This record gives sequence, structure tokens and C-alpha cells, in this order.
Amino acid sequence: MANTKSAIKAARKSIRNAARNQATKTRLKTLAKAVQKAAAGTDAEVTRTTAIAYCSALDRAVKANVIHRNSASNHKAQCAKYIFVAKK
Repeated sequence: MANTKSAIKAARKSIRNAARNQATKTRLKTLAKAVQKAAAGTDAEVTRTTAIAYCSALDRAVKANVIHRNSASNHKAQCAKYIFVAKK
């Protein structure tokens, strides 16, 4: 249990941030699954639009310090591969 006033405030803040981070990570996982599903299909335009949405969400997560920038970069590179294969 937090004893000082600042520790109590930090505990409240930690709970808020954890909830925000969890929501962001859940959204990222959902979008990643959508990209994989679209890549398995035949429509290149759907794959492209879902990949763009996923990359945008990754960038916002990095900006909010939810995930590391290198991790986001790796995921974006994987999306680029899906788009490239879908074009063929």
C-alpha cells in the first residue's frame, strides 16, 4: 500500500496507464490478425488498406510509448512483405 501522497497518485496513474496500454495492445493484435487474413485472400487492395491501418496504429502506439519503436519497425517490415506479395 502506498504511504505518501505522491505514491498514491502514482498508483492511480499506473492503473490508468495500464488500462490504456492494454486497450492499445489488444487493438494492435486485432489489426495484425486482420492483415494476415487479408493477405491470405486474393484482393490486393484490401490487404493494402488493412496494412496501412495497422502501420498507423503501430506508429500511434510508439508515440504513446506502449511498444518499442524497433518492435513496431519489425512489424511494419512484415506488413510491407504482405503488401509486396499481394501485388503479384
